[in-house]
Amino acid sequence: MSTPELAEDGDGERAERALPSNLRRDKPLVPVDAVAERALLAVIAIMTFLASLSAGAALLTARASEQWRGAVANEMTIQIRPDSRRDIEKDVARAAEMARGVAGIGEVRAMSKADSDKLLEPWLGTGLNLVELQVPRLIVLRLTGTAGADVAVFKDSLRREIPTAILDDHRLSLRRLSTMANTIILAGLAIVLLVLTAAALAVAFATRGAMAGSRDSVEVLHLVGADDAFIAREFQSRFIRLGLKGGGAGGLAALVAIAALGFLTSSRSASPGSEQLQALFGAFEIGWSGYAVVVLVAVIVAAIAGLVSRFTVRHYLGVLT
Repeated sequence: MSTPELAEDGDGERAERALPSNLRRDKPLVPVDAVAERALLAVIAIMTFLASLSAGAALLTARASEQWRGAVANEMTIQIRPDSRRDIEKDVARAAEMARGVAGIGEVRAMSKADSDKLLEPWLGTGLNLVELQVPRLIVLRLTGTAGADVAVFKDSLRREIPTAILDDHRLSLRRLSTMANTIILAGLAIVLLVLTAAALAVAFATRGAMAGSRDSVEVLHLVGADDAFIAREFQSRFIRLGLKGGGAGGLAALVAIAALGFLTSSRSASPGSEQLQALFGAFEIGWSGYAVVVLVAVIVAAIAGLVSRFTVRHYLGVLT
C-alpha cells in the first residue's frame, strides 16, 4: 500500500492530527535524553570556543603582519659595531652624511647611545649600567620608494669606507616575518576547519542515535503519510537550537577570553615579556571585525548542526525505505 506524500504545510498538519495520542506534538519526535543533550551541548560549546580562538589568532596575526610589512618595507638600518681602533662617533656621523647623499633615501636618523641602550631593555630589563658593554650604534634610513641601484652602490662604498658598518635593507627579515605570519594564519584556518569538521561528526553521530531511538515513531509517521522532509525538519530544528545554544556559549567564552588577554597584556605592558608580545602581535585588539568573525563562527556551527542533522536523517530514512 502506498502512502500519500504530504506537502510542506497543510498536509503536515493533517498528518499530525492523524497521529496516535502518544505521538502528538506535546511529545517531541526527537527523543529527549538530558545527559546526551548536555554532553552534545558541551561538545559544541568547546568546539566553537576553540574555532573562535583560532580564527581570532589568525586575524590578529594577519593584522600584525600587515603592520610589520608597512613599517619594515620602507626602512633600512645601518649598524656600526664598536671598534677600539676607530672613533664610533665619527663613523656614525660619516655614515649618516653618506646616506643623505643617496637618491631614494628620504630621511636619515642617527640614534644616540642612550637610544641604542634603550632598545635592549625589553630583553635585559631597566636600570642596568651598559657603559662597559659595547652596544652597536644604529642609523635609521627611510626610503622614498625609488631606491634601487643607488642603494646597492651605497652599500659597497659604505663597507669600504667604514669596515665596521653593515647596511641591512630588511628584505630577508621581511621574508622571514611574512613566512612566519602566513604559517600561523594557515595553521589557524586549518584548526578552524578541523574543529568544524569534528563538530559536524559529533552532530552526525548524535543524530543517528536519536534516529535509532525514535525508529518506531518514524515508521508510524510514514504509515500516516508523513514524508521524509517533514521528519527531517523535526530533527533539524532540534539540532539547530542545540547548535545555537552551544555556539553562543562557546563564542561568548571566546570573546571573554580574548578581551581578558588584551586587558592583561595592556595592564602589564611594562614587563619585558609583554613588550615582546606587543611587538609581535600588537595590543591584542581584534576590533569589531574580529568580534564579528567570532559571532560568524558561532552561527556557522549552528548552521552545520542543522544541515548535518538534516542530511543524516534523510540518508537514514533512505536506508530504511
